[in-house]
Amino acid sequence: MITEQALLPVVPGREQEFEEAFASATAIISAAPGFRRLSLSRCVERPSGYLLLVEWETLEDHTEGFRGSPGYQEWRRLLHHFYEPFPVVEHFAPVLEVG
Repeated sequence: MITEQALLPVVPGREQEFEEAFASATAIISAAPGFRRLSLSRCVERPSGYLLLVEWETLEDHTEGFRGSPGYQEWRRLLHHFYEPFPVVEHFAPVLEVG
């Protein structure tokens, strides 16, 4: 399993619109092969900041499968215009889990 992490800096004042668009976009990513689950959290200290965590079966499921799919083009259309600056996306492999 791989966890994708992205800190999403949403343009201030567009948070509600972003959350609505993101809710619609979840149908796209959840249909991707290798998708396991995701969570979207809003920052308490910076209300226009969000943390996206997505679990994938493999790194390639995200970087090649999803990003190379027609669904990703729709994902981009729905969400990418909300970010300023564009987020950095990183991938993590599990080392230790408790609980």
